[in-house]
Amino acid sequence: MSTAMNFGTKTFRPRPPDKGAFPLDHFGECKSFKETYMRCLKDNRFDNSRCRVESKEYLECRMDRQLMAKEPFEKLGFKDLMEEPAKENKAKF
Repeated sequence: MSTAMNFGTKTFRPRPPDKGAFPLDHFGECKSFKETYMRCLKDNRFDNSRCRVESKEYLECRMDRQLMAKEPFEKLGFKDLMEEPAKENKAKF
């Protein structure tokens, strides 16, 4: 016996990928950011804490080109990198 499934009645609506599931960068739009990040990792014995700026720039590239869902950087663990420019601006004035 087969079970009939009627997929034709609902319209499929794509949604952004869940965190951790990213579409491939087929056109290499963020390739230079990825290579910079990977070089930083290699130069720092894969200690990702030393490559946070490069990681943030890579994720920003992916979000700008809709290769991943937009997320506030604070939610991605970059809150301290977001506050530094504000602190520097206050110190200059």
